[in-house]
Amino acid sequence: MSELLKRLKGDRVIWIITLLLLAFSLVSVYSFVPILVKIEGGTPFKYLFKHFIYVLIGLGVMFWVHRRDPAYFSKLAKFGFYLAIALLLFTFFFGVRVNDAGRWVRIPFVGLTFQSSDFAKLALIVYVSRLLVKKNEVMNDWREGFLPLVTPIIVICALIVKDNFSTAAILFAICLTLMFIAKVPFMKVAGLIGGGVVLFLFIVLIQKAAPDLRILPRLETWENRIFNHANNDENIIENAQVQNSMDAIYNGRVDVTEMRVFGGQGVGDGQLKEYLPEAYADFYYASYVEEMGPIAAGILLMLYLILLYRIMRIGLSSKKLFETYVCLGVGILILSQASVNMLVCTGMFPVTGQNMPLLAMGGSAMIMTCLALGMVQSIAYSQQKENEESEDLLEDDNQVIETE
Repeated sequence: MSELLKRLKGDRVIWIITLLLLAFSLVSVYSFVPILVKIEGGTPFKYLFKHFIYVLIGLGVMFWVHRRDPAYFSKLAKFGFYLAIALLLFTFFFGVRVNDAGRWVRIPFVGLTFQSSDFAKLALIVYVSRLLVKKNEVMNDWREGFLPLVTPIIVICALIVKDNFSTAAILFAICLTLMFIAKVPFMKVAGLIGGGVVLFLFIVLIQKAAPDLRILPRLETWENRIFNHANNDENIIENAQVQNSMDAIYNGRVDVTEMRVFGGQGVGDGQLKEYLPEAYADFYYASYVEEMGPIAAGILLMLYLILLYRIMRIGLSSKKLFETYVCLGVGILILSQASVNMLVCTGMFPVTGQNMPLLAMGGSAMIMTCLALGMVQSIAYSQQKENEESEDLLEDDNQVIETE
């Protein structure tokens, strides 16, 4: 392990946590896919092999990116933003539809799919970070500063919200957080929030008045999830998947009578994963707790919090605001996705499609998370090189003084 870590630059703790989560994802994916085998056929090994390929790609991307100069991220930010728009528009017209949601683009020849919003999330965070630095001096000016900043946020979130409300909401909140940290005038931020709410309500009214336009084709699904969550006791059938999720968590409890001192049914012995939709993704946490127990669940939460802390530490240690904003945005994004997955599985949040970063089965989500962490590690590596250069200069100065 020590030899491996010598080749991996940047923050060692982030590398260790990333490698641990990715390694465990191979075990959990193999265990959590019985329902997928029932629906789509194949064998668990088929999905394990596919996931293993994604893990290798993700690690390769993270390693390659973490060796790049962070200055390139700022230079490519605008290109990444326009590429995200192009991908989202392509998905809008030609995307693969699953459960009435067109979120995926099928990659030719290999048969794999890519979720455009996964790339768009990171692209927007990087581009907004660049604009916050570039427009810092003119942020009080609506035309020169504020509008060029909020327009990309509105465009990307508007393109995502049609098929993925939760992702658009999380991304919008992260951008607002970065604006607050960058000390964008409060009244302008408040105006953006108010305008966003009014615009969304207006679109909802259009969808209600003319449903054939399908501006928000999943509006009814969102309403049902919210109302079913609010009336959990009355809508038993509609909330069956949530109830199964909570039962799975209950099955993972510590039970001394069954000699389960640490809790959990054991890897591969979960009972309700065969009834949970997407136990390997959207309901990952429930399946994880059922098999691993509450102590392991607490360890998982701590790993995500440590990951957030290390990312924020790198960002706040940077002398460049762009790097600080990127790190904060990436850290908040990863923790938000993990938190929503946990809240949904525990019945504290309406059902929505956010999986566990680095653990859930999936291609584009895992690759883009690895890409984001690679960017953070690149920033950490550049800080290490600056510190080493400063130490070398200090040693040279000391030698000159001793000589004199």
